[in-house]
Amino acid sequence: MTITAEKKTQVIKDYRRTDTDSGSPEVQVAILTERIVSLTDHLRGHKHDYASRRGLLVMVSKRNRLLEYLSRTDRPKYQELIGRLGLRK
Repeated sequence: MTITAEKKTQVIKDYRRTDTDSGSPEVQVAILTERIVSLTDHLRGHKHDYASRRGLLVMVSKRNRLLEYLSRTDRPKYQELIGRLGLRK
């Protein structure tokens, strides 16, 4: 259900803006996407795990807010990010 430290480090390396960046909207959206994919796989096998389902909805909402912010502030980076992550918008 959670992503490993190695996977998180790799996602940060792939989506960061600078060498010391770990909190930009692009990185946050990429990490949330990895967690959402992992939790979605878990929920396919555990249909009655309602607490995890609520957590999934919270993560999706947070990712949408971050994407809206990025869309308002830097449209080209937003387009590139949703293309790289394969998100529909």
